Amino acid sequence: MTVDKELLGFDYTFKNSTLLKSALTHPSVGKKVNEDYERLEFLGDRVLGLVTADYLYRHFPYEQEGILSKKMASLVSRFSLAKVARKIDLGSHLHMAAGEKKTGGAYRESNLSNALEALIGALYLDGGMAIAEAFILSRWAFLLTNIQDYYFADPKSALQEYVQKKGGPLPEYVLLKTEGEQHNPLFTIGVRCNQKEAFTEAQGKSRQIAEKEAATILLHKLMGKGSL
Repeated sequence: MTVDKELLGFDYTFKNSTLLKSALTHPSVGKKVNEDYERLEFLGDRVLGLVTADYLYRHFPYEQEGILSKKMASLVSRFSLAKVARKIDLGSHLHMAAGEKKTGGAYRESNLSNALEALIGALYLDGGMAIAEAFILSRWAFLLTNIQDYYFADPKSALQEYVQKKGGPLPEYVLLKTEGEQHNPLFTIGVRCNQKEAFTEAQGKSRQIAEKEAATILLHKLMGKGSL
């Protein structure tokens, strides 16, 4: 079974198409063990961890274990996984019950991150570590490029910690706009840490996603300026 190149980033034909089908099947429609992505997710999480740890160890030879651990935590966090999944439009490939889909399941952070780990697990079982690693390094490239700036595992907490160290007020989050259908909304959130500053805006399929995106953008801006 050949996978859409847009999904993997390279051409690959699964020898065992059942693995791919399971990786893209939500538990709401999987009736038996191995029919959905849960077991593959377990495996894919470990493969992702090994590939990420290996990459960081080789590319940052002079950094201490604590810094490497923080970078790895950010790269394998649910937030980063969902970000990668959205970038490759993984949600459009998922099979799920009508009810789950109607409530925005194809855009939910947990579903996307779980399915992405399962896809990694499926690639590992079908093609070996080399294929799984090629997928990870390809699809995480935009995160790895910016890892020196930290892609925070918990950007809202990181933003709050940063402004507190600078002696500034706590971040203020405001819902600026809601668009789209009820089952597929798009939220625009603004965040600022100074009443005199304009809101930094970001969008997401949920308020939580939009808030995290906005916090990440503002955090990078503040770190670039070095002040509030």
